[in-house]
Amino acid sequence: MSSPLWPYITPGIPDDLFERLPGIPMSKREVRLLLISYLRLQPDCIVWDIGAGTGTIAVETGLLCPQGRIIAVERDGEVANLIRTNCDRFGVTNVDVIEGNAPDCLHGLKNLPHRVCLEGGKAIKDILVTVWQYLQPQGRIVATASNLETLYLISEGFAQLQVRNVEVVQSSINRLESRGRSQSLVAIDPMFILSGEKIS
Repeated sequence: MSSPLWPYITPGIPDDLFERLPGIPMSKREVRLLLISYLRLQPDCIVWDIGAGTGTIAVETGLLCPQGRIIAVERDGEVANLIRTNCDRFGVTNVDVIEGNAPDCLHGLKNLPHRVCLEGGKAIKDILVTVWQYLQPQGRIVATASNLETLYLISEGFAQLQVRNVEVVQSSINRLESRGRSQSLVAIDPMFILSGEKIS
């Protein structure tokens, strides 16, 4: 699938091409590239994007999985509409937006995931444990943490669930930005990215 707004086969859509709402978090392009690489997508993947926010992951994975289905879960109705707006903006038609609180809203979803992207949240361990029940064998899960408390909860969950082939990285990214008449390298907030597999 391709989009007139992003007519490339590579991920990494610039942040400023997405519609945004004040105060709504967005996975920055460079972090998004890492997340997507750890998802290890295939064209027909079913992806659950939980805590979808602005919808950047949903849009990018939707473009990369043209025969697949993306389930974007977001609890806030206004933010869910923002995801729909961004999908329309890029012509992505294989994303279903689910409004509700995870993990409760995950029960009864018909499309069981091959891949799960889980971004932050207070109930992240409960969500992780619930998602694991639905993740298909040989499926992959990628979770992010912006602080040590969330990192601990995800790590504890991975150990409890016996997630295999676990990888953990922390992003350290700087962008060149204009500040008045000069240009400076400005740091993007570091992010822990944890990934692993469900063998059976």
